[in-house]
Amino acid sequence: MRRWCRVLGWLAVAAWLSFGGWAAAAPQEAVPGAGPGAQRAAVRLQTSTPARKGLVADLPSPGQQQGTSQALRIVLGLTALAVLPALLVCLTSFLRIVIVLSMLRHALGMPETPPNPVVIGLALFLTLFTMAPVLHQVNHQAFQPFMDGTLAMDAAYERGAGPLREFMVRQTREEDLALTVELSHARPPASLAEVSNVQLIPAFMLSELRAAFQIGFVVWLPFLLIDLVVSASLMSLGMMMLPPSTVALPLKILVFVLVDGWALLLKALVGSFH
Repeated sequence: MRRWCRVLGWLAVAAWLSFGGWAAAAPQEAVPGAGPGAQRAAVRLQTSTPARKGLVADLPSPGQQQGTSQALRIVLGLTALAVLPALLVCLTSFLRIVIVLSMLRHALGMPETPPNPVVIGLALFLTLFTMAPVLHQVNHQAFQPFMDGTLAMDAAYERGAGPLREFMVRQTREEDLALTVELSHARPPASLAEVSNVQLIPAFMLSELRAAFQIGFVVWLPFLLIDLVVSASLMSLGMMMLPPSTVALPLKILVFVLVDGWALLLKALVGSFH
């Protein structure tokens, strides 16, 4: 608080000095044949005239207003980049894909392999594959017209949200949508067009989590069987001191490679979106 008061004090002193120097530098000519009162009035008129001119000169011109709008667009763009990770998780297929890939690592018994950057990068590319038609519609209907200046921001938002809402509605279960409507304490909508984004987005995320867990269970089941077979074999051989994961891990990797597990998993993930 003291620091801000000190800063404000220095700003006040600087403003006083600048205005004081400005007033002192103004020409003061004596009016011939006039008394002291008239001369003082003339001095006040001369010192006030530059200030009025300065106020008029400080008004923004049309070019400056256009520069302000460009700066506002830059600020909005930077804000959009800041919230882009949250939008990527909440509004696209990224959530389902990254959860399934993470569950695959745990099913194989390698929680850190592949590393997180590899998993996220693969999930991003698969998200681009699945969201390509939606992104093309958003770019063609909303983004390009807005950048060209032929479409206002509100209209661009409405047009861009349309394809994205259609995608989320196709992936959302009716039960999840009814749950979010009930939790929001809102009146049940008569149609999907009346469903707000606040109700649709969490319902979409719940449906994505459910679908990801279903796919993850199917992926995990074969590796669980390998763990059971290896554990039973080691128990029957009396090798109780040998950890089952030491033998099961290479067998899991071998089976996964032999059945071309990566191709099967990626095809199943991309094909799960409708």
